[in-house]
Amino acid sequence: MRESSEKSTLALSRGAGILLHPTSLPGPFGVGDLGPEAIRFLDWCVVAGQTYWQLLPLGPPGFGNSPYGALSAFAGNPLLISPELLVEQNLLDPDRLVDHPRFDSARVDFVSAGTWKRGLLHEVWQRYKTGASEELQRRFNSFQNEAFQSVWLDEWALFIALKEEHEGRSWQDWDSGCARRDPASITEATSRLADEIAYHKFAQFLFFEQWRRVREAAAERGISVIGDVPIYVAYDSADVWAHRELFQLDTDGRSRNVAGVPPDYFSASGQLWGNPVYDWNKAEATAYAWWIDRIKSNLRMTDIIRLDHFRGFAQYWQVPSDHATAISGSWAPGPGGKLFAALRNALGVLPLVAEDLGLITEDVNELRRSQGFPGMKVLQFGFSEVDSPHLPHNFTAETIVYTGTHDNDSTLGWFSTLNESERSRLDRYLRSTHYVHRELTECAYKSVAVLAVIPLQDVRGLGSEARMNTPGFPAENWSWRANSTDFNLDDARWLREIAELTGRIKPSS
Repeated sequence: MRESSEKSTLALSRGAGILLHPTSLPGPFGVGDLGPEAIRFLDWCVVAGQTYWQLLPLGPPGFGNSPYGALSAFAGNPLLISPELLVEQNLLDPDRLVDHPRFDSARVDFVSAGTWKRGLLHEVWQRYKTGASEELQRRFNSFQNEAFQSVWLDEWALFIALKEEHEGRSWQDWDSGCARRDPASITEATSRLADEIAYHKFAQFLFFEQWRRVREAAAERGISVIGDVPIYVAYDSADVWAHRELFQLDTDGRSRNVAGVPPDYFSASGQLWGNPVYDWNKAEATAYAWWIDRIKSNLRMTDIIRLDHFRGFAQYWQVPSDHATAISGSWAPGPGGKLFAALRNALGVLPLVAEDLGLITEDVNELRRSQGFPGMKVLQFGFSEVDSPHLPHNFTAETIVYTGTHDNDSTLGWFSTLNESERSRLDRYLRSTHYVHRELTECAYKSVAVLAVIPLQDVRGLGSEARMNTPGFPAENWSWRANSTDFNLDDARWLREIAELTGRIKPSS
């Protein structure tokens, strides 16, 4: 057990980090991207004494714009491609940075920004085909031919080209030949859509080149990037379309059971996520090859991975696909340690963090401990009961503590909804709640937890208007954006001071 823990936590040292998804970065183009504002944020993190940056999943979002319902478990989100960096590459005229719609700077406009940026990327593709430098062509060809791309790039490019040809409809509603991946239909579609397929590969090339630039900038500043891998993938995804045998689907390709969780802190009726659940026996028969490819691919993008809904690897909640709520689901066994043994045998060190929130039973705790993965605690959960495990005096060092996650309200928004007993516990624990977002942040920093991660919204003391996601309510989520004043010197100095006081960064000279 000691060996397992050492292998899995080598990437973590005591420190502090910020939770901020790239779409939430400021900028003039309707959605945050991987351009200058990402570097500016990293510079601010250095001043603030931050050594970790935590993201949400980076894949292309599907229904509801949720990064947890991406159209691919491997592809990057083209919306994050920076127009400014395209100008630097001579793939875009500088005038195009002026000639664009005026977007809302406070919220991501997924529709308008997506439409504009897709048009922009198609212009870039045409320019590449008619006048790309030999060096750029060499890099694009190298990207396409890299061995690790072969497990997903062709599938993704064909999938998204077919989805666009079918006006965005789910693959289940395509013409039957392509939906079933009939070989003759796939061959014909690959030929017919050759240019669109090449374009989507090029968009991925641009994304990964720009993301590599951001990763290198983070590393130069001593900042490790924490990524996020949801346990489930969307039904309407390249992954389910291309690997139907790994999921519990009927002969027509429809889900027999779907994923969710029973009633919990967020919902009295549970959460019906609707993702297809895995056929873990089939996955085991392949030696978990798809999972190995998935984790390996994500570790090329980030330094550490947060495994979302870790409890599903021990037991998962499955609900018959025709049920309207998650209440009547049932528990089924997950792959347990067999999956992680296969991952470790293939990849060696597993810098993984277990998102072990919600209804956690001893088998889940034992699985996490046996693998040596740090778990998570959320301070907002700590005051709903006496002596909660989410209070710092109950932490172990193998913990990442948050004031709140992307699924929580901001701390100020949460504070405004507390009942009398919760407010009393909070007042007695913190001794002062005059600036509750700062006091809760300092409480996290002072804990024994190896890592304290604070959403930028709580650094700034923003209210419910800055909430990223409300589980169970699909509308208007994922769209909050920071503005340029959110990266200010006063907040940075405060964060650095408490990071130095609590041993999360060495004092500056």
